[in-house]
Amino acid sequence: MAERWRQPFASSEAVRRRMSAQRREGTGPEVALRHELHALGLRYRLHVAPVPSLRRKVDVVFSRARLAVFVDGCFWHGCPEHGRRHHGVNGWYWPDKIARNRTRDLDTTARLEAEGWRVVRVWEHDLSSPAGTRAVALEIRALWQRATGGGAPPSGQL
Repeated sequence: MAERWRQPFASSEAVRRRMSAQRREGTGPEVALRHELHALGLRYRLHVAPVPSLRRKVDVVFSRARLAVFVDGCFWHGCPEHGRRHHGVNGWYWPDKIARNRTRDLDTTARLEAEGWRVVRVWEHDLSSPAGTRAVALEIRALWQRATGGGAPPSGQL
């Protein structure tokens, strides 16, 4: 963690408000994916830690299938296509912060897989259109079907 005097600062009051309001859960892309998954008959748990010893929450959890789905924001998780390489404000802070996020993501994936979970990470830009969101949801349904022995999802539960 950066020293207190090296904490990032907002370049304006509007930026401070926008950054403070940034959602951790229930983002637009995540909600769109959940809507598609539900429309396909899949039921899931939201924002839970599937492994008690791992104090990190998963966006969408299919417990019976041991399938964990993360929706990663392009900025916050360093998307190779859309993540920023140069930051105009607080340029000393953001590269290290995003690198820490990426390291934590890799660690979370490895620890979940070591516990027998299948981890799916989806970039927010993959969910930027209804067709893209539908395609991702269909891929997740296929993984769910393989993990649970195939067939249609049971009505109302997973």
